Amino acid sequence: MNTVAVVLTGIAAVLVILLLYGVSLYNRLVSLRQSAKEGWSGIDVQLKRRSNLVPNLVETVKGYATHEKQLFEEVTELRAKTSAASSTNTDGRQELEGQLSTALMRIFAVSEAYPELQADKTFIELQKSLSELENQIQMARRYYNGTVRELNTAVQSFPSNIVANTFGFAEDSYYEVEHAVERQVPSVKFD
Repeated sequence: MNTVAVVLTGIAAVLVILLLYGVSLYNRLVSLRQSAKEGWSGIDVQLKRRSNLVPNLVETVKGYATHEKQLFEEVTELRAKTSAASSTNTDGRQELEGQLSTALMRIFAVSEAYPELQADKTFIELQKSLSELENQIQMARRYYNGTVRELNTAVQSFPSNIVANTFGFAEDSYYEVEHAVERQVPSVKFD
């Protein structure tokens, strides 16, 4: 075998190995993107389940706390907005869901002023269901954020970033719902 044939065979072998490695990186990026979509779908399902509880919660509380009309209207409006929000617009959906969570926390804060409401079996069941759903949303959010972290790492890391840029893979955003209550800085006054 002559030297040229050996060199060409070596170059061909290297190219085949690089091609196989590139295909492997591409498939990994596809898998990570699908995992992130699956994670978002899990969050979406839990958020819809929570949204379906809101009308029953509002009606139950409304029977006891009739002068909280503005709060009930706000919760109803936010529920309508979250239901109409696109599942693919994660940033906009996160903001709306954060506002709805804050409004729901305000309903539970208002309910503390009504002992009869606190004893109402329907209210207790709704509160329990909502609490369970919040835990499921939290778990789904952790899964989603973990898959997004893996995808973003692969999109940014060398050499998979070359494959990602070539085939249009992009970073995804984390799902972080901030409640307005948590963003407020507590005021401390010394008199």
